[in-house]
Amino acid sequence: MTSVLPKEKHHSELWNRRFERRFRTFWVNDLEGPWILGSVRPSPFYFFVGFVSWPFVNWLFRLRAEGVENLPKEGGFVLAANHISNFDPWPLGMKLWPRRYLRFMAKQELFWWPLGAIIRSGGAFMVRRGERDVEAMRTAAELVRDGHIVVMFPHGTRQRKGLVKRHQPRSHTGAARIALEANAPLVPAAITGTDRLSRLGPLRVRYGKPLQLDGLDAREATNRLMAEIENLEQGL
Repeated sequence: MTSVLPKEKHHSELWNRRFERRFRTFWVNDLEGPWILGSVRPSPFYFFVGFVSWPFVNWLFRLRAEGVENLPKEGGFVLAANHISNFDPWPLGMKLWPRRYLRFMAKQELFWWPLGAIIRSGGAFMVRRGERDVEAMRTAAELVRDGHIVVMFPHGTRQRKGLVKRHQPRSHTGAARIALEANAPLVPAAITGTDRLSRLGPLRVRYGKPLQLDGLDAREATNRLMAEIENLEQGL
């Protein structure tokens, strides 16, 4: 009797270790790398959402994209766009799915269980809004260096119709700072249609060419970025 219980416990622990190893091999190592923050391939959740969304975005909302050929084929880069809706990353990433996927900052308040696990699997990483979050900027630069596409919205907050031209807030330099820190391309983009999804689109995305940043500081690079985003918006 004394040898049975330890033996059963040993078999139980061995089975648990094997199950954990197989689980991590399939869900983590094979599809995500060590964790999703270290993987340049979509997580299973991201892949699933893309698979389900593809017919809706492309057929129901009639997504059309221009300038896809301008996007770097390999390596990480910063993709910076105008911001009109919380759904902006959706059309931005669909033309890259399933080979590449987007990483984006999400405010700290959203990282509660289980929502935090879901949005993290969807490509998000935490940022503390309203303060200079050095850790988030460092994480973003590391992701870009590791081959990820990090999405940034230099306007900071969503743009409102009628207020964009007259009351334009000072643009944030985060996108340029990440690109300069990571020594990576900074790609401008423009989006329309995500603020009228109830009308079923249409969704339009236009990707620009990577900006030349040689000799520019973060503010100068941001000014150039904002001008290019505005040019891309014209006629979209």
